[in-house]
Amino acid sequence: MMGRLIILIGVCLIIIGTLITLHVPLHWIGNLPGDFSFEWGQTRVYVPLATSVIFSFVLAILIFMFSRR
Repeated sequence: MMGRLIILIGVCLIIIGTLITLHVPLHWIGNLPGDFSFEWGQTRVYVPLATSVIFSFVLAILIFMFSRR
């Protein structure tokens, strides 16, 4: 079980590294309709709610697929 989780984390890191290396445009991340940004003078608070929900959903599916026996 732990070995599969380590493999899953490694695959995710490889995918992220490949996207960064190939300069894939990911400008939509953090700019979804459910992501909030508030500014008060010099202070900026950013709450990526929709992005977090999407990443959580994708990771839950991946973990489910790898944990099935």
